[in-house]
Amino acid sequence: MNILAIRKNKSHSIDRRHPWIFSGAIFTETEQLSDGDLVTVTDHDNYFIARGHFQHATIAVRILTFHDEPIDADFFRYRIKDAIDVRLQQNLIREDNNICRLVHGEGDSLPGLIIDYYAGVAVIQCHSIGMFESLEHITAALVSALGDKLIAVYSKSSDTLPERVENKDGYLHGTCETPHISIENGVKINIDWVNGQKTGFFIDQRENRQLLAKYSKGKTVLNTFCYSGGFSLLALQNGAIRVDSLDSSKKAIELTNENIRLNNFEDKHTSIVADAMVHIKDLGDDYDIIVLDPPAFAKHRDKRHKAVQGYKRLNAHAIRQIKPGGIIFTFSCSQVVDKQLFTNTIIAAAIESGRNVRILEQLHQPSDHPINAFHPEGEYLKGLVIHVE
Repeated sequence: MNILAIRKNKSHSIDRRHPWIFSGAIFTETEQLSDGDLVTVTDHDNYFIARGHFQHATIAVRILTFHDEPIDADFFRYRIKDAIDVRLQQNLIREDNNICRLVHGEGDSLPGLIIDYYAGVAVIQCHSIGMFESLEHITAALVSALGDKLIAVYSKSSDTLPERVENKDGYLHGTCETPHISIENGVKINIDWVNGQKTGFFIDQRENRQLLAKYSKGKTVLNTFCYSGGFSLLALQNGAIRVDSLDSSKKAIELTNENIRLNNFEDKHTSIVADAMVHIKDLGDDYDIIVLDPPAFAKHRDKRHKAVQGYKRLNAHAIRQIKPGGIIFTFSCSQVVDKQLFTNTIIAAAIESGRNVRILEQLHQPSDHPINAFHPEGEYLKGLVIHVE
């Protein structure tokens, strides 16, 4: 086992059980280490602190355990079963919902590992080389934990690992044709983990899409940045009289149209290929509800100011255009924009628009995207439901 010593006075975050060790905190030379190596971390007096995966990167070690225990097949079997049991206790896999996240990285004490579940298919996305090299153990753990709830396991890490890693996406267990029909809160959705974004779908908005249902009856809805139409489907299922889905990507609109047809909602739906920031400037007062769910405007801290200005412009346009008494669902998935900054940005947009705004609900990621209490950075999705007079 490779041993890495931490510089004196650099173990404070580890003492607080933060799962990352940055390269600048490491005292030991690391040239002899390979990406993905298991390492034991000690303090400057050589006492055991933690064990995890090493990588030549800013985040040098992703901690798997703070106990002196082996990282082997039994370790992964226990951790993955524990994560899946939490989802089963919440009844997230049932007849009317068979889409959920099974493992959420640091939130489930498995940093670098994402596993999403689509009606019997587990799609793995590795964000660290150590996890990628542990795929055999991870697959065996999924087979053991899910039993007859598992049809196939697919590995999809080509977009999340460094180019230096020799990786080919593909099935690790079983097989399944795509698109694969899955169900979220009663609506059918075509999932394509082979060609789609991320693992095939944005599961983290499931509860917020369900919340939209209570506002949708008898309403006209504009769903911007719609991707495959999740918000549109839940609105239509719950009584919206018309829904327009907008995305700048023709491929996204094709996915949306497929899902609309799958659920027989064509007569109440229109698709729009356009830039949301431009389109939303001149809507008139056609909509009772507008959904603003853009991609991350900033992935790094140095882009945060520009991102905030983007959120402000987008929301100011929507607030100006929506019908009196209208509702806006607005979100940010930019990790570097925290809840308070996002709320302040929406308030600034309301001030600029000159209309009175009430905050009705504060939104966040669902329970299958848990936040490790010692890793606050894991709270990335935030949103508001606002009422515009």
